[in-house]
Amino acid sequence: MYEPIRTKSVHSTMADAPTDFPHRSREEELDIQLAGHLSALLAVTDELRALEPSTDLDTAAERLAEQVTRLRGGGTPVRAVASGAGDAAALHERAHALAGRALVVAASRADTAVAILAAERMDAHALSSVG
Repeated sequence: MYEPIRTKSVHSTMADAPTDFPHRSREEELDIQLAGHLSALLAVTDELRALEPSTDLDTAAERLAEQVTRLRGGGTPVRAVASGAGDAAALHERAHALAGRALVVAASRADTAVAILAAERMDAHALSSVG
């Protein structure tokens, strides 16, 4: 009733073909993703530092920069020059969301140092956006 398949499957043909481009491991992909979230959090933190200077934000920015540098294999993060204009409450909400994303990736990557840092930043931004 059915005609037999006479050619090789596309999937088996592709699986046997040598790849001409490098693949990243899951860990490398998570490192890239985590560094991206932390870089974005660092940018928002720098904006907040321009609006609301504090030693807590200064310390957080230094710690974030250290982690981004570590995850990027020594490449220092690009630091934006903060404009000093913007809505502080909205920036705290954005920072809280970014810290939450970083926490999720850090947990799946089992990076305790970043998970602790992200949780601390979530708490700090949750408190700042409320009051």
